[in-house]
Amino acid sequence: MLKYSLRRILGMIPMLILISIVVFSLAKLMPGDPFSGEIDPEITDAKYIEEMRERLGYNDPIFTQYIRWISNFMKGDFGKSTRFHMPVKDIIAEKIPNTIFLSASALFITYILAFVMGIYAGRKPYTLGDHLIGGLNYLGLAIPSFVAAVFAIYIFSFQLNVFPSNGSVDIQLTEGTVDYWLSRIRHVILPAVVLGALSTASYTQFLRNDIIENSRKDFVRTARAKGTRESKIYHVHILRNSIITIVTFLGFDLVSLVNGAIITETIFTYPGIGQLFLNSVQTRDYPVLMTLTMMFSFLTLFGNLLADILYGIVDPRIRLD
Repeated sequence: MLKYSLRRILGMIPMLILISIVVFSLAKLMPGDPFSGEIDPEITDAKYIEEMRERLGYNDPIFTQYIRWISNFMKGDFGKSTRFHMPVKDIIAEKIPNTIFLSASALFITYILAFVMGIYAGRKPYTLGDHLIGGLNYLGLAIPSFVAAVFAIYIFSFQLNVFPSNGSVDIQLTEGTVDYWLSRIRHVILPAVVLGALSTASYTQFLRNDIIENSRKDFVRTARAKGTRESKIYHVHILRNSIITIVTFLGFDLVSLVNGAIITETIFTYPGIGQLFLNSVQTRDYPVLMTLTMMFSFLTLFGNLLADILYGIVDPRIRLD
C-alpha cells in the first residue's frame, strides 16, 4: 500500500506540471489585462499603463513569465489579487473554511439520505416505496443545481422565511459564541441540502442495485440455508459488501462537492472558494483564478488516489502493490 501510494504521488508531479502549463496558457489567452484591477478605471494614460505592464513583467516573453510564476508558486507565493489588492493565499485562507463547512454538511446529508433510501429500496425492490425513491432519484439527476437553488430560496427563504437566502453568518454576532455557531448552521443548511440532496441520487441507486445483486449470490443463499437470521444476513453479508462502492466514492466527493459549490455558493451568495473562483473569472483576477485551478486539479488527482486506497482498505480481496 505504501509503495503504491508513493508511486502514485510521484506520478502526480509531471501531471501537475502539465496542468500548470495549460492553466497559465489559458489565463494568458483570456482577453484583458491580468493586472487591470490595480489600475484606476479613470486612468487613460497609455504611457502609465505601459509602464505598469513593464514594471509587472507582462511584456516579458511568455516562457519567462511562466517560469517566474511557477517558481513563486512552488515557494508558496501565489501572487497578489488584482481585485482585493492582497495576497492570494490570505484570500483563500479566509474563504476556504466556509467551503469546507458547506462541503462537510452536504456530504453528511448525501450519505445519510443515500443509506436510508438505498437500504430501503434494496431490501424491498420493485415495491411502491422503491419506485417512489427511484422517481426522486431521477428527478434529482434531472434538475440542475442552480434551478434547485433558486426554488429553495424562493420557497424556504422568501415564502416561508425559515432559512436565510444569503451569507454565511449574521455579521452582528460575536465570533465564537453559541449564537454565532447557530447562525452559521442556519445559514449553511439550505445550500447544503441543495448540494447534498442532488448528489444523493447516484449513491442511492448504486447502493440499491448492489444490495439486490448481493442478495442473490451463493454465500447469501448458504447463510439462509443454515438458518441465519435475516437481519444478520443483511447487515453482515449483504450490506457489508454493498457499502464498498459507496465508500470508494468518498475520494471523488472532494472534487464533485467543490465543483457543485461553485454554482451553489454563487446563487446563495455564500462566501466560499466556489464563489471566489467564479468571481475571479468574471473580474479577470488571474492570480486567484490560476491558484484555485491548480488547487482543484490537485484535489482531483488526490481524490482519485484516495478512492483507490479506500477501495483496497474496505475490500480485502484488493491488494495495492
